[in-house]
Amino acid sequence: CFGFPLSIFFIIVNEFCERFSYYGMKAVLTLYFTRFLHWEDNFATAIYHTFVALCYLTPILGAIIADSWLGKFKTILYLSIIYAIGQVVLSVGSINDLTDHNRDGSPDNPALNIALSMIGLIFIAFGTGGIKPCVSAFGGDQFEDDQEKQRSTFFSLYYLSINAGSLLSTIVTPSIRASECGIHTKQECYPLAFGVPAILMAVALAVFVIGSKMYKKVKPQGNVMLEVSKCVGFAIKNRFWHRSKEFPKREHWLDWASEKYDKRLIAQIKMVLKVLFLYIPLPMFWAVFDQQGSRWTLQATAMNGDFGFKIQPDQMQIVNPILIVIMVPIADSLVYPLIKKCKLNFTPLKKMTVGMFLGSMAFVAAALVQVQIDNTYPVFPAAGQTQIKLINLGAVPATVQFQPQLQSVDVAPNKETGYMTFETSKLQSLHIISATLNKTQPLDLLEGERHTLAFKWNPTGINSSLVKDNITSKPADGKSLVRFINNFPFTVNVTMGDMVFGELDPLFASNYSVVPNPGWSYTISASGPQDTCTVDSKEFGYGGAYTISLDDCVENKLIITHFEDIAPNTVHMAWQIPQYFLLTCAEVLFSVTGVEFSYSQAPSNMKSVLQAGWLLTVAVGNIIVLIVAGASAIQKQWAEYVLFAALLLVVCIIFAIMASFYTYVDPNEIEAQFSKEEKEEDKKDQDYNEKEAEAHSKM
Repeated sequence: CFGFPLSIFFIIVNEFCERFSYYGMKAVLTLYFTRFLHWEDNFATAIYHTFVALCYLTPILGAIIADSWLGKFKTILYLSIIYAIGQVVLSVGSINDLTDHNRDGSPDNPALNIALSMIGLIFIAFGTGGIKPCVSAFGGDQFEDDQEKQRSTFFSLYYLSINAGSLLSTIVTPSIRASECGIHTKQECYPLAFGVPAILMAVALAVFVIGSKMYKKVKPQGNVMLEVSKCVGFAIKNRFWHRSKEFPKREHWLDWASEKYDKRLIAQIKMVLKVLFLYIPLPMFWAVFDQQGSRWTLQATAMNGDFGFKIQPDQMQIVNPILIVIMVPIADSLVYPLIKKCKLNFTPLKKMTVGMFLGSMAFVAAALVQVQIDNTYPVFPAAGQTQIKLINLGAVPATVQFQPQLQSVDVAPNKETGYMTFETSKLQSLHIISATLNKTQPLDLLEGERHTLAFKWNPTGINSSLVKDNITSKPADGKSLVRFINNFPFTVNVTMGDMVFGELDPLFASNYSVVPNPGWSYTISASGPQDTCTVDSKEFGYGGAYTISLDDCVENKLIITHFEDIAPNTVHMAWQIPQYFLLTCAEVLFSVTGVEFSYSQAPSNMKSVLQAGWLLTVAVGNIIVLIVAGASAIQKQWAEYVLFAALLLVVCIIFAIMASFYTYVDPNEIEAQFSKEEKEEDKKDQDYNEKEAEAHSKM
C-alpha cells in the first residue's frame, strides 16, 4: 500500500491506541490517589513514581523474553492481554459503589478498591513496559533491506502516533474525570476516566490481532544483553581468580574475558560501557522531569484554571507535548544551525549539560510559583488562639468592642470583617453598639477554631448568633464550600441546585457543603410560611469558602449577599507555563540529544543494550522521587522544589566534568578496522593452509 507493507498500518493504529490508553490513565492517576483513595500528597507521589519506575524497568524483561524465547509477535500479544486486563481491573477498582452498601458516598471496604487498583497498575506496568522495546522493532522487521526510505517514514509516523495518542488522551480523560457519575451518589467519574483507556487498549489488541496474518515474524535470535552480561561476568570472575601479582596486568579489565570471547565483542562492550558510565548522573534529570504528573499536577489543584473555559489541573500536562511538537523542529532548523554559524562547538554532551541546567531552572520557577500560592493561603489559629469574624446583617452600622478592652471594630451594614485572631483565654465577651441599642454577647470560643458572629439591629433589640465554622484548612483539590445564614424573621427551608440545606431558624447558619462545580451558577431557593423565593447564585471560585445570607424576598425574587470566608484560588495556572517551557527546552536538549548521542556511539548490534540502560536511568530517577517523597522532612513544597533544583544543578556540574573527558568515537570505523584485521587473518590462514597442502602433495 503506497510502497509500504500493509501490516505497518495495523502497528501504527495499535501504537496510537496503546499510547492513548497509557497516557490517558496516567494523566488522572495522581488525583485518583489523592481524591478517591484519599492518600496524602507525599504517599500519592511515592506510589505514582513507583508505578512509573516499574514501567521503565520491565522493558528489559520484555526485550529478553522477545529475543530469547517468544519472539516479538507473541511477546506483544501476550503482554497486551495482561495490559488490557490491568486497565479493566483498575477501572473496576475505581467504582465507588462497589462496596458502598449503605449508599453514603464512601466505600465500606476501601481495601478492596486499593487492592484492585494496585493489581491493575502492576499488570499495566508489566504490559506497557514489556511491549515498549518490541513494537517499534517489530514494525522495523516488516520492511525489506531495500526499503530504507519507507522504514524511515514508518518511524516518523510511529512517533507521530505516540504524540497524537498522548496529546489527545491528556485532553479527554481529565475532562471525563471531572464529570460526575455513580449509581447511588454522584462523584468524579474515575471509572469512565479509566474505562475509556481500557476500551482503547482492547481496540489496540484487536487491531494487532487482525493484522496477524500479514506480519513478517522473525524468529528469536538470542538477546545481546545476556551475551554482554555473560562477557562482563566472565571478565570479573577471571580477573578475581588471577588477582595475584604473578599475573601481568592487562590494558583494560574487560580484556580478562579474551580467553572465552572474541576481540570484536570485547571492543564493542568497551564502547558501550564508556557511554553507560556517562549515564550514571542522568537519573537526576528524570527525577525532575517526571514530576509533571505528580507534584506539578498537585500544584495546579491550588491554582485558578479559568482560561475563559475551565482547564482541569491534570490537563496542564498537555503543555509539554504541545511545546515538544513546536520546539523540536525549531531547534533542528533554526537554533542549532544558528549556533553552528556562530562557530560554536555545541557537542551532544554540551547540549545535554545545558538541558540539565534548564531542568534545574524549571524547578526554580516552580518554587517561585509555589511561594505565590502559599502567600494566598489563609492563616488559621495556632495553639492557644481563636479567630472570630463579624457579619452585620442589619441596615444600621455597628461598633463591636472586644472585652476586656482588647480592641474596637466598626462594621457597616451588610458587611463583614476579616477573621481576627485573639488569645482564647483573654477574649471573654463582645459588646455590640448599634444606633441607640447595645448588647453584650458572652463568648465560649474553642481553641484553634474559627467562629463567625452574625448580628442584626431591629427596633426591639440586637439579635446575634455565634457559629463555629468547622474549617481548619483551605478546601483541597480546588473544591469550594458554601453555607447559608437565615436573615429572615421566620424559619426558611433552603436548597441550592440539588443540595438540600434544610430548615434554618432566624440568624442560624447551615453547615458548609461542597459545591459540585464551582464554576457553575446554581438556583438558590428559600421557602417560607407563605412564598418560595429563588435567585441564581454567582459563580463560586475554586478553592474558596462562602457564606450567603438570605436577606429578603421581592416579588418572589430572593435577595442575597455573598460573604467570602476563604479566598478562592487566585494564582492562575498560566503561571505554570514558564516552568513547562523551561522543562520542555530541557527535554529537547537532554532527551532527544541523549538518545541520538547514545546510538551514534554504540555498535549496531549493541543499540538495544544502550536502550535498556537509557530506560533504566528513567526508572532510577523515579525511585529517587519516591525516596525523597517518603523520607523527606521538608514541610514546605517550595523548599522541596529548591532541593531538586539544587541537586540537579550539582549533578549537571558533575556531568559536565565527566563529559569533558569523553572522547567521541566512530563505531563504524572501529568495526571496519576489525573486519579488515579479520580478513587479513583469514588470508594468512588461507595462505598457510595452501602452503601446507602444497608441501604435503610434494611428499
